[in-house]
Amino acid sequence: MSVTQSVAIVGRPNVGKSRLFNRLAGRRISIVHDRPGVTRDVVVADSPEGYALMDTGGIGMLPEMTPVEIQHATEDQADFAIRAADLLLFVADGREGLVPLDETLATKFRKMGKKPVLVVNKMDEAEKGYSISEFARLGFEQTVAISAEHGLGIDQLLSTIKDRLPPAPPPSPKESEIRTRIAFIGRPNVGKSSLCNRLLDTERLIVSDVPGTTRETVELDLDYEVEGQDEPWKYRLFDTAGLKRKKRIDSSLDYFSAVRTKHAVESVDIVFLVLDAREGVTKQDKVMAHHVLEEGRALSILVNKWDLALESFRKDPLPGYEDEKDFRKSYLKSIRKELYFLPDSPVSFVSAKTGYSIKDFLQVAQDLNTRMDKALSTSALNKLIGDMWEHRPPAKIKGKRFKVFYAVQVENRPFRIKLFCNREEKLNDQYKRYLEKGIQQKFGLSGCPLKFSLAGKEARYKEEKT
Repeated sequence: MSVTQSVAIVGRPNVGKSRLFNRLAGRRISIVHDRPGVTRDVVVADSPEGYALMDTGGIGMLPEMTPVEIQHATEDQADFAIRAADLLLFVADGREGLVPLDETLATKFRKMGKKPVLVVNKMDEAEKGYSISEFARLGFEQTVAISAEHGLGIDQLLSTIKDRLPPAPPPSPKESEIRTRIAFIGRPNVGKSSLCNRLLDTERLIVSDVPGTTRETVELDLDYEVEGQDEPWKYRLFDTAGLKRKKRIDSSLDYFSAVRTKHAVESVDIVFLVLDAREGVTKQDKVMAHHVLEEGRALSILVNKWDLALESFRKDPLPGYEDEKDFRKSYLKSIRKELYFLPDSPVSFVSAKTGYSIKDFLQVAQDLNTRMDKALSTSALNKLIGDMWEHRPPAKIKGKRFKVFYAVQVENRPFRIKLFCNREEKLNDQYKRYLEKGIQQKFGLSGCPLKFSLAGKEARYKEEKT
C-alpha cells in the first residue's frame, strides 16, 4: 500500500505561506490576505506533482493579531502538520530580512528532527537590493529565493522539492476508489468543526466559542468501518466557514470565506446543513438550503447541540409537551414547516460534544449517495404524473391548464426530468412543487433535489424541424 508523501509550508505570520501554497497547488485554495492570522486550520491539497501540500497558520502571532485561544489552537495545528510532514518548506520574508522569530522557529524545527528547505519569499524587486545572505545564519543546507506572488523561483523550488522528496509510487486501484464527498455548512459557531473532530476522533480542527474560527474550507479523509461490510465506507469531509448574511459580510475575509464555502457546496455529493438546536431555523439557514438545492446537491439537516436543548427542557419543561419524545417530535415538525421547500430531507438530532447519534448520520450520507443514482421507470413516472393531474389539475392560465404529455428521466446528480408539455409558461411554482413532492415520495428520493426541463409545443416543433 503506497502512502502519499506530504510537504508542510510553515513560518511566522504574514510571510506569504498561503500564496505559496496556492502557487504550488496550481489553484486558489487558501485565502490570501495582508492581515496576519488568516489561516488557522491546516489546509490540505494534492499538488500536481503527486504529493500532499499542507498550509499552516502563522507560528508566533502577537496577541493583537488574534484571540489567545485561537493563537494556541493554530500553533497546535501547525505542530500537527510539522510532525506529519515528510518535508518542511520554512518560509521567511526577504523584504523584512532575518528576524528573531525566524531563528526561534529554526531552533524549534531542529529539536523536532526536521531539516527544512528555507524559502525566502517576496524577492521580487531586485532593484531594492534584497539579500538572502543574512539567512545563512540559520544554518540550513538548502535556501531558495522566490516570489510566490509573481512565480519567480518556483521552478527551482519544485526541483528542490523533487530532489528531497522522491515521488511516491502510483496508488493501487483500491486507493483510487472514489470517496463520498460531504460538506458541512451553517452559520458561524453551530459546531461544524466539532462534528468533524468527533467523527475523526481527534482534535484535527480548531474549535472555539469565538465565531468565525474556521475561515478556509478544510478537507479531511474518513474511513468508517461498518460491521458486516466488506469494505469501509470512505468519505471526504469538507469543513466550511460559517456563512453570514450578506449585510453582515463586513470584510474581504468574510467575502472570500463565503466564496470558498459556496465552491465547496458545488464540488461535493452531499451537504449537511448544521443548525444550533437552541436557535432553530433562521433566515440565513433558509438561504443556504435554497443554494444547496439550486446546485443540485443532496441535502440533510443536522440539529447539533441537542444535548443542550434537552438539558434546558429537563430543567424547565415547556407546557404542552408530554415528554422529551413529544418535544423532539414537535421540534421536527417546526423544522419541516420552516424548511417546507426541502425535498423531505432527512433530519438528524446529534451532539458533537457528547457524541450522541454522531455516527448515525453517516448512514444517512450513505443512503443519500446511493439514492442519487436511482433510475426512474419511465412508465411508472408517466403514470404517476397522469394520476397526480387527475387528482389535482393545475389552475387555468388564460383559459388553459398545464398538461404533461410525456416525461422521462434524463440525468442523475441532480435528478433531471424532461417534461413534454403543451406550454412551458403555464407551469407555475405551486404546481411545480406539487409535482416535485409527488415524484420524490413515490420513488423514495428523500433529500434529493429534482429539476424539470420543459419542452412545450413550440420548442418540440423547432426540434423536429432541425
